[in-house]
Amino acid sequence: MSSDIRDNVDRHRFELERNGQIAFATYERRGSDLVIRHVEAAIPLRGTGAAGELMKGVADIARSEGRKITPLCGYAFAWIRRHKEYSDLLN
Repeated sequence: MSSDIRDNVDRHRFELERNGQIAFATYERRGSDLVIRHVEAAIPLRGTGAAGELMKGVADIARSEGRKITPLCGYAFAWIRRHKEYSDLLN
């Protein structure tokens, strides 16, 4: 797991903190799938690459757990499609 990505199990989301602001991806672990429901970055983080960094961490976590990603969020789907090195994770 990326050392910058925190798994907030109680809130079912992965979090990345930058300068006191949070980018997060809500998830559900369902069998061998990691369902990404929503990705959001605090307004000050938008356009800084924080959401992309978060998604890279989420993809690395999914890979390390042997899971496929089911992206219900348009951003998560588009990110995986743009990063071909993670296309094998797309469910």
